[in-house]
Amino acid sequence: MVMVEDESVMQNVEEISSANGVGADRQAASAESRDGKDRGSQEIVWRNVVLMALYHIGAVYALSLIPKAHPLTWIWAYLCFLVTALGVTAGAHRLWSHRSYKAKLPLRIFLAAANSMAFQNDIFEWSRDHRVHHKYSETDADPHNATRGFFFSHVGWLFIRKHRDVIDKGKKLDFSDLMADPVVVFQRKYYKTSVLLMCFMLPTLVPCYFWGESLWNSFFLASILRYTMCLNVTWLVNSAAHMYGNRPYDKSISPRENRFVTFGAIGEGFHNYHHTFPFDYSTSEFGLLLNPTTCFIDLMCWLGLASDRKRASKEIIEARKKRTGDGSS
Repeated sequence: MVMVEDESVMQNVEEISSANGVGADRQAASAESRDGKDRGSQEIVWRNVVLMALYHIGAVYALSLIPKAHPLTWIWAYLCFLVTALGVTAGAHRLWSHRSYKAKLPLRIFLAAANSMAFQNDIFEWSRDHRVHHKYSETDADPHNATRGFFFSHVGWLFIRKHRDVIDKGKKLDFSDLMADPVVVFQRKYYKTSVLLMCFMLPTLVPCYFWGESLWNSFFLASILRYTMCLNVTWLVNSAAHMYGNRPYDKSISPRENRFVTFGAIGEGFHNYHHTFPFDYSTSEFGLLLNPTTCFIDLMCWLGLASDRKRASKEIIEARKKRTGDGSS
């Protein structure tokens, strides 16, 4: 494990991961946002509006099928949810966006497949937008700018074309490390096919084949309900975890510590900590506590499939709390 113990080193690590959310670039972007750039001209993406409406209608309907389904289908749907979540949390987020640990090829392949099951854009696009989010948090260059309200930061940002600042500022960041990974390149090239297989076909067909579940129940429970729930717990990190909770590490930024989000998003709700120490593979001061993603990464290290986990030292954490925290912890 790589323990970061010096503030200057920590600053360098933050810059390398394109995650220094408070700085001259962010302040400049924030000033530009306050200058009143026209947001009303952004075009509605009706395809996304219709698809998300259908997914959520299907998910509500799927709830009525739970009593009729085989108990193994419930278990399978939850296992698919966990794999889906890991594709985002351990994969696109902690590995590829922040480079907070290293993963060997078999683990990267698994995480890429799990990320396709998540169907939240390919690894390159997800990581690119996330790095821009950290660099220009809560400005118009932030893809899901929380200052625009709960609905926008939760799902509304997907209903309109990206603000031109997201595109312009994003071009200034370096993503060469992503394109240097053949797993990322392969997944991006065959993304639509991998989504069809991993997000819809595999979750649906396994219950039908192995324990005779109906195609109807299997599709709505293991595919539609599971997928829609995973979307929403991921979105809550962008919305609720930027609005509700305490800020024990840095009271000057919007992200909060939100235990409800932490539980749903398997460890991603310690958001004030994460935006303060974005390089930390655990995204939390508390290690394994309420953090299944950290447990997974630690297990992968024990198996020899991951290494070089970056961690903020206790001394740096306590010093930062005293200097910029809200005193809540």
